[in-house]
Amino acid sequence: MSNVKTAISIQQSLFEQVDSLAQEMEISRSRLFVLAMEDFMQRRQNQRLLKAINHAYADLPEPSEENLRRQLRQQHRRMVEGEW
Repeated sequence: MSNVKTAISIQQSLFEQVDSLAQEMEISRSRLFVLAMEDFMQRRQNQRLLKAINHAYADLPEPSEENLRRQLRQQHRRMVEGEW
């Protein structure tokens, strides 16, 4: 995979924190930024997925689905009552 260089502007205090952490972790600042962006992108993807799942489950069942669920519950009840 090829690398692309980019330049960003950040506050001096944040730069100093990044520099200090990179030294502590014994990695380059570039590597630290890559790790941070990978983590950010993964969390963002997880948020999108969760939003999609919540949206899918937020829909009320259609009348045909509700009717089928009711029939299945009744059938299950008859089967269970027969076992007792």
